[in-house]
This record gives sequence, C-alpha cells and structure tokens, in this order.
Amino acid sequence: MSKRLGSPTSQGMSHDTDPTHVADSPSGETGASAPGQNPGTDQDPIRPESGQSEATHPRVQELEAALEEMREKWLRSEAEMQNLRTRTKREVDDARQYATQKFARDVVEAAENLKRALSSLPAPAEGEDALITRMREGIESTERSFLGILERNGISAADPAGHPFDANHHQAMAEQHSDEHAHGTVIQAWTPAWTLHGRLLKPAMVVVSKGAPPAAETPAG
Repeated sequence: MSKRLGSPTSQGMSHDTDPTHVADSPSGETGASAPGQNPGTDQDPIRPESGQSEATHPRVQELEAALEEMREKWLRSEAEMQNLRTRTKREVDDARQYATQKFARDVVEAAENLKRALSSLPAPAEGEDALITRMREGIESTERSFLGILERNGISAADPAGHPFDANHHQAMAEQHSDEHAHGTVIQAWTPAWTLHGRLLKPAMVVVSKGAPPAAETPAG
C-alpha cells in the first residue's frame, strides 16, 4: 500500500533552473550583443559625407597643402645651405692661395732685379775677362733657381713680346712704328707679366707697335 513517488528529476526542476532560458532585459532586448556591433564604442568613426572620397576631404587637402609648403621650404633651405657651403669653400681656398699675394708681388721685384743685373753685363765675347764670365754664370744660375722656386709656389712669368696687346695683362709704356709688327702688337717687354695661380700679380711693361710708318709724300713737280 506504499504510495508511488514521482521522479525527482521531473518534479524538482523548475522554470528558473531551465538552462535554455535566457532572461529578458527590462527593455525587452536580450543581453547578447548583436553581430557586428562593438559594445565598447559609443560612436562610429568620422566618415566622409556621401559621395565624397577621403582624397577630396577638406581636412586632407589642407594637410597635403601644408606638407607641400613645408617640403618647398625645406628644398629652398637645402639649396641655400649648399650655395653657402660652396661659397665658403671657394673663399677659404682663395684665402689660402692668395694670402701671400702682397709678399709675392715684392718677391717678383727681386726676380726682375736679377734680370736687370744680367742685362747690365756685356754680351758674352771670346777672350772676355774670366771674372765677368763667372759673374754672368753665377747670376744666371741664381735666376734659374729663383724662378723655379717661384713656379713651385704658383708664381709664373710670361713674356708678351710678339703677342697682341692685352690691357688686362699689359701696361703700355710707349708706342712706336714698326715694319715688322702689326698695329697693336707688343714689340718689346721691359718686364714680364706675373701671375699667382692664374691671377694677375703684376702687369707687363711693354712697348706697343703703331704699325708701319706712313709713306713719305712725294713733292709735287
């Protein structure tokens, strides 16, 4: 007469313990996020207006214009710096090469004096005094050595005789007629034209041709 008891599994389970039941939120929405939604983002990213690409967005254009302006300023600055470096290097090189210009101008005076000393001696002749011969040889040897030293230091001399007159390198001391030299040709150079590394140091003192002398007029008969 025992009473049949119901199954604990069927009687003890209630609606609250149903694992398949999901509680509705007060608003009627489920607690799960909808696919494609980011629960941590309140707003969507700013996007261009409809029909407007990112490349034509006003802010993008403004930034691109500012970038181009900065690039042009940088290029101009680089060009100016390069010009400044080139100019400074040239000035330094010039200062190094021509720092002794005044001293070199005085030195060539000594070379010209050696030439004048040789010119003052009588022309070589057979049977001349041995002292004159040794003096001439000594001065010539000293002149050659001295000119070699000058050339190694960038100082050189050019004899303009027979060449056209050049006002940039020659100073005309006299003019005279010549049958052998055309008008404007250097007949004789009293001193050479001296240069220091190609720059004029001292002009040559020269005599310039006026051309052939005028023909004598024949008296009327």
